[in-house]
Amino acid sequence: MSKWVRALIGASIAALGLAGCGAGAPQPPAQDDAARVAREKQAFIEALKPRGAGRPVVAILALNEGTEMTDLLLPHAVLQRAGVAEVRVVAPRAGRVSLYPALEVDGAQDLAGFDRMHPAGADYVIVPAMRTDDDPAVTGWLQRQARLGARVIGVCSGVRVVGQAGLLDGRRFTGHWYDRGTLLRRHPDATYVPNQRYAIDRGVATTTGVTASVPTLLALVEAMGGRTRAQSVAAELGVSSWGPEHDSASFHLDARRAWTYVLDKAMFWRVERRHAEVQDGMDDIALALAADAWSRTGRVNVEAASASGPVRLKSGLVLVAQPSADGSPRLPLSPGLKPVQQLDRTLCEIAERYGDARRDRVMLEMEYPGTGTGCAG
Repeated sequence: MSKWVRALIGASIAALGLAGCGAGAPQPPAQDDAARVAREKQAFIEALKPRGAGRPVVAILALNEGTEMTDLLLPHAVLQRAGVAEVRVVAPRAGRVSLYPALEVDGAQDLAGFDRMHPAGADYVIVPAMRTDDDPAVTGWLQRQARLGARVIGVCSGVRVVGQAGLLDGRRFTGHWYDRGTLLRRHPDATYVPNQRYAIDRGVATTTGVTASVPTLLALVEAMGGRTRAQSVAAELGVSSWGPEHDSASFHLDARRAWTYVLDKAMFWRVERRHAEVQDGMDDIALALAADAWSRTGRVNVEAASASGPVRLKSGLVLVAQPSADGSPRLPLSPGLKPVQQLDRTLCEIAERYGDARRDRVMLEMEYPGTGTGCAG
């Protein structure tokens, strides 16, 4: 039996098993309680308000060998756009950070360098998903920052990293739907909170899937800079609200969805390369959302292409790029669209090319409920 056939059989067993386990089992449907939602949102904002005078310092923690693209790029870009804090990307080593499922950035500050610059620690540490959730340098530094008083925000599967640092124990938390079973096994005295995009308990905030970055960061902007500033940034992103309301029941792995994943593994050779033409000043958020969505189809590898090499994105972060030399198709991007509109357009294009089931898989992975605008036009 060949190695890839054994791997396929293993994936089949694992995927179909997960369809009935705690990680994928559906949650009770959300209750439409506007008053509760408003209270939860305000409590979250109040808990994240700056504690001292001066400009807050936000460290976005990364693992050089692999950090989730949207989890890192969105918080950095939203906070830079808002202009309410000093924002640093920090990693065990200075320099490049490989992102997944696509792209690479340069310019991370090393953890030791950040500590020398900010011996009292960061005011906030944002923790994206990482390829390894228990890297000793990452978890050790995160523990030290928490002891110094930093508020910690785990985004999507970054909640696993927060947990490995011992910061979920005894707390209420939320997280990506797929991680729920793992987190509850690792932290039996913690309490999972369904039907909320974000939650906070004693200085540790957690969020659901990839796209929860937008409402969570807007709530953080409101905490730091006030509601008017948050409304201005939200308008630029193309969203009208940033409350915690969320229907967890919509996101779970059933047998049909699991089988789709198995078939994708069996057809690994049917992957095309596409390049995103990038230039200085490009919108990080729109690029990240589109590249993330296309990459999660299981059919597309996305690369950044620029004739001049690396580019500086709108937030100031450097994106590694090379000239496109293989004639690969261009990733469809619409500069006139706001970032969330770009995501909705991308999902429609995915459905047109690969079918509704593929689009739904991407929305499931991103834990994105959609805006309900449809694909007409």
